Amino acid sequence: MENKIKEYREKSGFSQGQLAELCHVSRQTINAIENNKYDPSLQLAFDIAKTLAVPMEQLFIPKNGGKRNG
Repeated sequence: MENKIKEYREKSGFSQGQLAELCHVSRQTINAIENNKYDPSLQLAFDIAKTLAVPMEQLFIPKNGGKRNG
């Protein structure tokens, strides 16, 4: 899964540390998610989307463009 967290975080004026604090995770977690090295739990994904005031479907993009195989 890819995401646009960094883009929306910067538009909102948050640092990684500030977003992490608001979502109750470490800055390293936000960094790993932004760099597509870690997929967040569903709860954390909702928390990030809510904090950034962005719909989940705009923030997270499936790598295959949302198409299902089979």
